[in-house]
Amino acid sequence: MSKALRINFELDRADNPPLYDELAKFAKGAKRVNRLRTLAHAGLLSQIVRTEAAPIAPTAPPRQDDESMHTAASMELFGPSL
Repeated sequence: MSKALRINFELDRADNPPLYDELAKFAKGAKRVNRLRTLAHAGLLSQIVRTEAAPIAPTAPPRQDDESMHTAASMELFGPSL
């Protein structure tokens, strides 16, 4: 028997405009919930991939472009918690 996780939250456009706009494209209900689920899953996968990536050789300079790109993408999708 699987356990369900229910989430009830309120999102104002001022909190996270890109996320709000993306979710507002869909009427309330299953389509909106599925889109939120997809965005959350994509964000989780990007974090897992980033943490499991092969370490950079000590002689190579850190790749700031990749790090800042992932950080910006995560913040755009998931922003500060409510």
